[in-house]
Amino acid sequence: MDLKTRKRLSLLILLLGLPAYIVVAVSLVNWMDARWGRQPIWIELLVYIGLGIVWILPLKRIFTGIGRGE
Repeated sequence: MDLKTRKRLSLLILLLGLPAYIVVAVSLVNWMDARWGRQPIWIELLVYIGLGIVWILPLKRIFTGIGRGE
C-alpha cells in the first residue's frame, strides 16, 4: 500500500473509527457495571488501558511511517 493511501486511510480511521471505538469501550464498561455492579476504579482503568492497546495492534502497519515524508 503506498504512502498516500495509508495517510488517507489513517485519517479516516482516526476521524471515524476511533470515536466509534471509544463509544464501544465506554459501553462495555457500563455493561460491566450493570451486569456485575460497580467495579473498583483499578479494574476499569485496566479495561480502558487494555482496550486502548488492543485497537492499535491490527492497525499498526497502516500507521507506521505516516509522519515521514514521501
